[in-house]
Formats: sequence, C-alpha cells, structure tokens
Amino acid sequence: MNRNASRAPRAQTATGQVRIIGGEWGGRKLLVLNKPGLRPTSDRVRETLFNWIQFQIAGMRVLDPFAGTGALGLEALSRGAVHTTFCELDSDAARQLQVNIETLGAQDRSDLRRTDGVQCLRSLAGQSERFDLIFLDPPFGLNLHEPALQAVDHITGAGSWLYLEQELRGGARPSALWQEHRQGQTREVHYALYRRSK
Repeated sequence: MNRNASRAPRAQTATGQVRIIGGEWGGRKLLVLNKPGLRPTSDRVRETLFNWIQFQIAGMRVLDPFAGTGALGLEALSRGAVHTTFCELDSDAARQLQVNIETLGAQDRSDLRRTDGVQCLRSLAGQSERFDLIFLDPPFGLNLHEPALQAVDHITGAGSWLYLEQELRGGARPSALWQEHRQGQTREVHYALYRRSK
C-alpha cells in the first residue's frame, strides 16, 4: 500500500503577516496566508479609510463578506465596532482567520461563515439583520462587484456606510441610495467610502 496516497492534503502554512494599525489591538501582527488571490487591503489604504470613519466606528455592526485575511473586519473591531460578521469561502484562509480571531480574543464579537461572499450577502438579505458598515473588497477579475452591490441595499439602512475597493479600471458603483463621501487610489486600486442617504 502506498502510504502517501492515503494522506489527506495538508493545510497551507501561514507565511505572511498583517498588522492591526490602531485601536485596542494597534500594533499587533497576525499571521496570514500567502496564496494567489488573497490580497489584503494595504496598511496605507486601511489607515486612510479608518481615519475617514474614526468618529463613527464605535458601536457599529460590521460585515466583511470577502474577508480573506480579515484585515478590515479585525481593524474595525480593534477600533470599537461592536460586532463583525466575516464570510470566507477558502478553507485555508478561513481557518487562519479563525485562529487570528481567537488570538485576539474576539470570538464573542464576531462570527465567521464559511461561504462565498455574494451568497453570504444574498442570504443575509433574506433576514432581518442590518449592518452599519460593509466592506466590499472582492477578489479582482471575477466580476463579483456588481452582484455584491445588488445585495447591499437590502441589509443596510439610512446612515449606513459602504467601503468599495476595486481595480483602477473598475467601474462598479452602488445604487442611487448611496452618496460618495471620500475616495482615493493607489497605483493598483481605487477605493471609495459611501454613505446611504435613505
């Protein structure tokens, strides 16, 4: 019998890091996976985003439907969000994110769902739960922005915030319910923060 043939695939080892920038866990470094398609929002962009909403974040209920490393949702918790729901389809990424949630002691302030981001948004749209802040940062090149944006109106209300990150050539925009608050770009991405008017 070939012993190698019966072995289950090994979980991928975390070889990168993401840093919590501010708040309760500011400066903490967490292990993340280095794998294709996993693209954490850069420190520079995260710092800009959270400077924009630093006086609003406390007490928010947050949704991170394409969590990946969880950098955005964990940063929100660090800065005073009351709860973050993470959704991540990749089993290795989800496993590492769960480890990081437990490392920070954030189990009571978060839940992690092993599901596709668009499906996560659509399933939440059929429930009564509403979110104050949604991070919409799906993998690039898979045409996920538009179907994701179609669901956000159903799980937010007046005054909610929406962060949208996409490729420079991407043209996705939320519905007319949302007003652009701030926007910026790097050499690789365009990012914008919207607030729902009604």
